[in-house]
Amino acid sequence: MTITLDHIRPHPLPDVPSAVWGRQTTIESGAGYLVTAPSGKGKSTLLHIMYGLRTDYDGVLEFDGRPALSMDPDQWADIRSHRLAVVYQDLRLFGHLTARQNIEIKRQLAPRIDASRAVEMATQLGIAGVLDQAASTLSYGQRQRVAIIRALCQPFEMLLLDEPFSHLDADNIGLAKDLIREACEDQRAGYVLVSLGPDYGFSFNHHLTL
Repeated sequence: MTITLDHIRPHPLPDVPSAVWGRQTTIESGAGYLVTAPSGKGKSTLLHIMYGLRTDYDGVLEFDGRPALSMDPDQWADIRSHRLAVVYQDLRLFGHLTARQNIEIKRQLAPRIDASRAVEMATQLGIAGVLDQAASTLSYGQRQRVAIIRALCQPFEMLLLDEPFSHLDADNIGLAKDLIREACEDQRAGYVLVSLGPDYGFSFNHHLTL
């Protein structure tokens, strides 16, 4: 997958120099990208544009040369099920469903792993014991780990990570990082991590500053 941001400029952001906004930037699957900036500079906005959640921008977003704004809902659904995975900063779990159900909804849409492997991943991240609790009852750190597993259950060529470790301690960050790296290597996928600054020990091919 090649994602091209051709002079993208989100409407609310001021016209200020950036390594991404107002330039041509290419994101390639198989490579790691770190995007850093202070709060309010558009880190989440960048991922939301790449995931098709926002269209209020100037410029052109392309997937393998195809303009994103020309794609219909079915085409976007296919991309989000098989090519792009995301861990949202606000997680977007269904609070009334259990952690297991939140994972299974995504896993069953486009299975990459079976249900038993999802439980193994939960065990690796130390949340197997809360899989049958409603997501709304979990700590934020537990919910972050659920959201990470949910994203890794599907096939993807690029993984978008929006501050995914903000409520995890160093040990749990290490466990989550290993799981993410394994999933990316298995699929020869790339990843884009947006962060206030820390790189969390990932290896990056590119560092972009907003």
